[in-house]
Amino acid sequence: MRSVLLVLAAAVCFGTTGTAQALGPEADPLSLGAARIFIGGGALAAIALAVHVAGRRDDATGTSVAPTSGGNPPSRVRRRAVVPFGAWVTVAVGALGVLAYQPAFFAGTAANGVAVGTVVALGSAPVLTGALDWALRRRFPGRVWIAATVLATAGVAILAAATGTGPSAVDPLGVAASVGAGASYAVYTLAGKALLDRGWSPSGSMGALFGVAAVISLPVLLSSDAAWVTTPEGLAMALWLGLVTTTAAYLLFGAGLKRLTPATVSTLTLAEPLTATLLGVLLLQEQLPGTAAAGLLVLASGIVLLAIASSRRMPRRVPADVGGSA
Repeated sequence: MRSVLLVLAAAVCFGTTGTAQALGPEADPLSLGAARIFIGGGALAAIALAVHVAGRRDDATGTSVAPTSGGNPPSRVRRRAVVPFGAWVTVAVGALGVLAYQPAFFAGTAANGVAVGTVVALGSAPVLTGALDWALRRRFPGRVWIAATVLATAGVAILAAATGTGPSAVDPLGVAASVGAGASYAVYTLAGKALLDRGWSPSGSMGALFGVAAVISLPVLLSSDAAWVTTPEGLAMALWLGLVTTTAAYLLFGAGLKRLTPATVSTLTLAEPLTATLLGVLLLQEQLPGTAAAGLLVLASGIVLLAIASSRRMPRRVPADVGGSA
């Protein structure tokens, strides 16, 4: 249950994004996304580096230990100084997924409105994550996951249809962009899981993915209209989006991902729109139609179903790759 709660806590952090934007100054979406990744990813990388340095000090003093397989007493280990090439490839692919998500999401909502764009992006992410996990790791997500995902995605669709507005005609390119956002999420989630399976720590895996993305996002931030960040309100918004919805959220996300399958995690994070809607009602005084309330209940039922099933039967952990750790 602890891992489930960690992922749900991450989703709550994700869900504050819209409220933070609504309370902050108007900002260019491209520069806002770049600032969020630069601040949040940079902080994640700094935390990962600090943890790594502390681990190296423990190694030098002979105090670093790791549990052996089969529940035997812990044995002293030495961390490998060289990261295998395959791990760097995984980091690069995952970082590209991080960078691709936000522009793809914004392009989808700009083309088809927030309702359709959100449904396609958030609804496709769990399905694509489960399908890719099944294809790459040969692990069927399970019937409970399928039922919970259908329920949660249906709830997102009902919620978005009741609260969103958008053009009557659906733009196929916009739909493709939204699906691209869902695929980007699947890519960096699976990349993070692959690093965890290699023995990386949650802070190390998330720090590597988002740290590389932060470096790449800096030129985007500098070349975009980022005047908003020089105001006190803009700086506060950027820090919240970076440190809370990215740094804190992905530390929680990585810790939960360590013990759960990517498919399960992607469905649990659909608590994000539920959180965003509730914050909109409580803090922004938004009106919640009856249909939207029904959508919230359907969405919550899918999340609760998966949370209960996951807490009762944790998935079998994949053996760590002997090729390296971080």
